[in-house]
Amino acid sequence: MKRTKIKANYLENIPVVKEGIEWTKDDKGIVTLHVENKGVVKRLTQILLRKPKVSHIHLDENGSFAWLLIDGNRCILDMGEPVKEHFGEKAEPLYPRLAQFFKILETNKFIEYKK
Repeated sequence: MKRTKIKANYLENIPVVKEGIEWTKDDKGIVTLHVENKGVVKRLTQILLRKPKVSHIHLDENGSFAWLLIDGNRCILDMGEPVKEHFGEKAEPLYPRLAQFFKILETNKFIEYKK
């Protein structure tokens, strides 16, 4: 597995949506990720347990706003200002929340970091 080197200051990483991840935005700005469940085990669970071929992951308002800031040029640190402007005090603690959000996205292979 090829991993991108993570910078010492996590907030300086520049996230990009991983190739093959499809997503949509509704009229309220809520983002839904459409993830195809691939692999032998997942195929068996689709057949035996009637699990869906595609999972739909609905981000909340904060996550959707942050997702829409991913442009391949902006680091996580730079995303903080628009998030703070949009959500005000509801965004606090701002950077720990953003870091945790992007770590979850990375763990689930929805994003990767630009080299």
